[in-house]
Amino acid sequence: MIALSLAEIAAVVGGQTHDIPDPSVQVTGPVVRDSREVEPGSLFVAFVGEHVDGHDFADAVVEAGAVALLASRPVGVPAIVVDDVQSALGALARHVVRRLGATLVALTGSAGKTSTKDLIAQVLARKAPTVFTPGSLNNEIGLPLTALSATAETRFLVLEMGARGIGHIRYLTDLTPPQIGLVLNVGTAHIGEFGGREQIAQAKGELVEALPSVEEGGVAVLNADDPLVRAMASRTKAKVILFGESGEADVRAENVRLTDSGQPAFSLHTPSGCSEVTMRLYGEHHVSNALAAAAVAHELGMSADEIATALSEAGSLSRWRMEVTERSDGVTIVNDAYNANPESMRAALRALAAMGRGRRTWAVLGKMAELGDEALAEHDAVGRLAVRLNVGKLVAVGGREASWLQLGAYNEGSWGEESVHVSDAQAAVDLLRSELRPGDVVLVKASRSVGLESVAQALVEAGTEGGVAVR
Repeated sequence: MIALSLAEIAAVVGGQTHDIPDPSVQVTGPVVRDSREVEPGSLFVAFVGEHVDGHDFADAVVEAGAVALLASRPVGVPAIVVDDVQSALGALARHVVRRLGATLVALTGSAGKTSTKDLIAQVLARKAPTVFTPGSLNNEIGLPLTALSATAETRFLVLEMGARGIGHIRYLTDLTPPQIGLVLNVGTAHIGEFGGREQIAQAKGELVEALPSVEEGGVAVLNADDPLVRAMASRTKAKVILFGESGEADVRAENVRLTDSGQPAFSLHTPSGCSEVTMRLYGEHHVSNALAAAAVAHELGMSADEIATALSEAGSLSRWRMEVTERSDGVTIVNDAYNANPESMRAALRALAAMGRGRRTWAVLGKMAELGDEALAEHDAVGRLAVRLNVGKLVAVGGREASWLQLGAYNEGSWGEESVHVSDAQAAVDLLRSELRPGDVVLVKASRSVGLESVAQALVEAGTEGGVAVR
């Protein structure tokens, strides 16, 4: 964070100083909520959670070097006490962002947010110092913490914004007003909470509504291939840039193909030139993510050749997202277990089919959460798709939703031992350990709550010592 005195911070957040001998002392380290991340000069944010109260760590974080706590009650050590810690954290982030000289890029969408954010960060980092959301910390706590990690040297601040309802993104854009806003897609993730795709589009479009006008430098980057996203052009005063495979896109891909290993390649076309891209990531769905990143980078002054080189060399920065490990016995494990929705599930299955050409493929799948009334139909459709893509073995893991996956596969023609329903992750591991053969490719994917990453990790560990992770 840019250096601020405790007195300045107290004024910004409307707090009272307690047990602070010298209010001119500055916070020069990171703002953190995890006591294990405290460094000398830190500000520790004491949240009260369901199981853990950050105030209980007051003595420990000060001993570790924290200058003070941002807290909701006095704790006997230096603290700025406020009525609402979350609101105070947001106010501090808003203040710091306004003082930064950085260009703020915000993005949202139903699927691919984190992968695209990682691509944008890697591309822009070649141009200037860049700070970006770690992992998927894209909510009302994670977003301000990321913003506060920017320093005076930061030139690009890339923030992922998530939403579970109308007004959520509006709240986040109020904390960290973007200059460039990117909307990837409108899918079915969290459709049970939103109530429909139109409501999801309404929520995601709050990002482009928050952008400054064309005259003030605002830019809306929209997916030309998604009608609900493209329609958001009418909701913004900003300049509109379209990306996609549509011929009308300003930044588009042509000659899209997959290598023998399942990695996408394409010709990148921008308003200032063309260049070839071959990505290190896996799956054709990354083409759209790459085009989104390219549109942002082009708008910020990078050439087509610079962008193509950066995209071709970019890797995955966030764990359990198409994370590929090749074991020394020839088995390939694809850990995509961080989360799942119908769109990402279909993309992962297509990537598996491409990676498994000439090899036996396994799809180890669990439930997709928060689909509401669409749950049965969507799980059934994923099971059927696995069969249509000629996935060799489907292992559906868990309860009711997993049974729907298996039933969809069965009804599509997957009989005998081609699909199986197992009770839990351990049962899946036991099955795979006994039946995997050298050269097999295994995809592991489900919603985060299922915890199927344990299956992928167990399979990696079951391999010989020579397994090498490929990012």
